[in-house]
Amino acid sequence: MNYQSIIQRTRAYLCLDCGKCTGSCPLARVDLHYSPRRIVESVVFGEAETVLADPHLWACMTCGLCSARCPSNVDFSRFIIEMRAEAFRAGERGIYAHNGILQEVMRIQTMDVHQERTGWLADDMQTSGESEYFYFVGCLPFFEVIFADLDFQALDIARNAVRLLNRVDITPIVSNEERCCGADLLLAGDEDSFRRLAELNVEVIKESGARKVVFTCAECYNAFKNDYPAYVGQLPFEMMHLTELLAAKIEAGALPFHASPGLVTYHDPCRMARYLKVHEPPRTVINSVPELELVEMEDNRERAMCCGSTAWVNCSSCSKLIQKEKLRQARETGASVMLTTCPKCQIHLSCAARDLDAEQTVEVEDVVSWVGRALA
Repeated sequence: MNYQSIIQRTRAYLCLDCGKCTGSCPLARVDLHYSPRRIVESVVFGEAETVLADPHLWACMTCGLCSARCPSNVDFSRFIIEMRAEAFRAGERGIYAHNGILQEVMRIQTMDVHQERTGWLADDMQTSGESEYFYFVGCLPFFEVIFADLDFQALDIARNAVRLLNRVDITPIVSNEERCCGADLLLAGDEDSFRRLAELNVEVIKESGARKVVFTCAECYNAFKNDYPAYVGQLPFEMMHLTELLAAKIEAGALPFHASPGLVTYHDPCRMARYLKVHEPPRTVINSVPELELVEMEDNRERAMCCGSTAWVNCSSCSKLIQKEKLRQARETGASVMLTTCPKCQIHLSCAARDLDAEQTVEVEDVVSWVGRALA
């Protein structure tokens, strides 16, 4: 295999051996054997086959913090994703968390299956078969079941999303035919299954006639906006996170909330903060709730720390150390709640919080669920 194309596409040949990537990496701080710099060097100097067989290839969280600080603009996250695709084709795999059920659910959805995904809709929610807006629910229906032990009310995010859209006079399409966005499969090296899911999702949305797609999951949003075009071509619709849409409506005075006294902090998901550069809309939404005070963590926006795991692969003791550090930063703000815009971050951080005493942690909630309950 010629790895020069990966090196060229990701600018890995420009690595200066400065070590800023390793010094920035949350994983390298807790795993002394992990180094982004050494992984790049191994491939550049002709040792790619060794990297393909190295378990550390699957440990990277693709959080993008190293790329954001690289003086040579090496795209290390893309480098890792493309090397994992090569490893996957060679029969290598990371260690799947949760017995691999999430990966299997995704692969099942590449098949010709009929789903009942909309049973969570309530009588007070207005949806339509024809609309300018398509609400992409993603894996929330599956998360509700798989992570029941965390008491993770995943579908509360979806219900509040529809209620918030209705409040700003949007009656969205919610489809039984959408599939998982596939981001986790791409991050775990399974490009073929990812491509198939992308094709199916784009076709469903095109056939619906919608011209705008709204997301409540940061990773779904990033998959559509940054990854889908590379696999299925330019998408014929506009994409936005719900907080972006709500922030615009709030600034126009179209979305009132009742007072909800309290102190909260906000966790920037990697895909929102570094991949999509969406920092302010979630904060605008949070700050619009009367008597709710937002206090920032030590590391925020593009400097925000990752939730510690990705793609449901290689969740380890190192992941837990990163998550506990994130929870520590949240706790030190004095906030009782950490809000986020990624259900996967909520799952990972809530899982880690179970191992801590009450005084050592904070509650983790989704912004959409939180502000949905504050609607006036």
